[in-house]
Amino acid sequence: MASTTAIDIRTEIPGPRSRELLARERAAVARPLQVHLPVFAAYAEGATITDVDGNRFLDFAGGVGVLNVGHCHPRVVEAVQEQAARFVHTDFTVVPYESYVELAERLGELVPISGPTRAAFFNAGTEAVENAVKIARLATGRPAVIAFEGAFHGRTLLALTMTAKAHPYKTGVGPFAPEVYRAPFPSPYRGPSDGEALAQLEQVLLNDVAPGEVAAIVVEPQQGEGGFVPASSRFLQGLRDVCDREGIVLIADEVQTGFGRTGRMFAMEHFGVEPDLVTVAKSIAAGLPLSGVVGRAELMDAGHRGAIGGTYIGNPVALAAALVVLDVFEEEELVARAERIGSVIRERMLAWQRRHRQIGDVRGLGAMLALELVRDPASKEPAPELADAVVEAALQRGLILLEAGVYGNCIRVLCPLTIADGELEEALAAWEDALGAVLA
Repeated sequence: MASTTAIDIRTEIPGPRSRELLARERAAVARPLQVHLPVFAAYAEGATITDVDGNRFLDFAGGVGVLNVGHCHPRVVEAVQEQAARFVHTDFTVVPYESYVELAERLGELVPISGPTRAAFFNAGTEAVENAVKIARLATGRPAVIAFEGAFHGRTLLALTMTAKAHPYKTGVGPFAPEVYRAPFPSPYRGPSDGEALAQLEQVLLNDVAPGEVAAIVVEPQQGEGGFVPASSRFLQGLRDVCDREGIVLIADEVQTGFGRTGRMFAMEHFGVEPDLVTVAKSIAAGLPLSGVVGRAELMDAGHRGAIGGTYIGNPVALAAALVVLDVFEEEELVARAERIGSVIRERMLAWQRRHRQIGDVRGLGAMLALELVRDPASKEPAPELADAVVEAALQRGLILLEAGVYGNCIRVLCPLTIADGELEEALAAWEDALGAVLA
């Protein structure tokens, strides 16, 4: 392939050096750690990744939604280097530091929750979810939690129990945590409707668990791993009404939807519905491990001293990155940028859908978009093999894509919001060519 503005493919994919490393990886790395792409990164910048063979790709995976401000943003790199030179770790609960307090203050002002807030920081999104449920249990004195079909909340015990996709995440690793109940999540494409989903939630509260036993309802305002299915105002308001009626804590899992991805700083802002707690992670620190729970002060403060914590919670290097991420969002207007990127991609996806009958649905909020591939538009039979083939064809053309969905038949967009217009056009052209090669 001839060199273009961003994409530059110099060898076959994978190249010789990547093939060598793949052989070493198979001999040294645990097999259950599934490696999705056969290329090894050498360096990355902005919206591009260059592999060890000198091939440069445009990145629409973003480390699974972690790089909203792009790879190696110079402001982030500078902040990380400066903080690492001062101190790397003390454990905030032993010797605290100002950056933890400052990030708690700033996020408390940004989350769509009125009134006083508090925050606590952890490492991974799954930790944030587990701690949010722990906080809800401490505040309510209740044991149970309700999650939804299609949900992904993480891979530690409670979060994995709440995650809805059995394979590969849950196969062979039970038993799971008790007192987790599941309700349907509405989908305009596959159903149920908002009304049906809310009615079935009421049946869960009638038949499966008494409302007075439920500490929290945990919901993604747009499902991530479940196939980028957005909720609606009606559904989320219905959840809010149930929580208010029964004294249940409403937790919005914004691990993937947060930090501008959907065209709002937090996706719940689309719906005019206030959660009680919000979980954050992924793009909060531009690739460094950091997560958090931000919520109503009376809930966050309800637990006893020492009830939450951990050795690495709120690492100072990650916190330095997170504070700069917020600065970059303001200075580069990345929330508005996500809306513009999303409009361009959605328009192109809808054109592809008109051309290719196997594209059953195009959906999502802002720049958090996906298309769903089916064998037949009438039956809506999932076509994961087509998604696999398109991802592979795109990689050969210099574009990194990821699948998603309960059936593995969706292809999602998680590109850096700092992507240039020319790079965006180049990526979409490569994707379009890949679709044509597979679906024609």
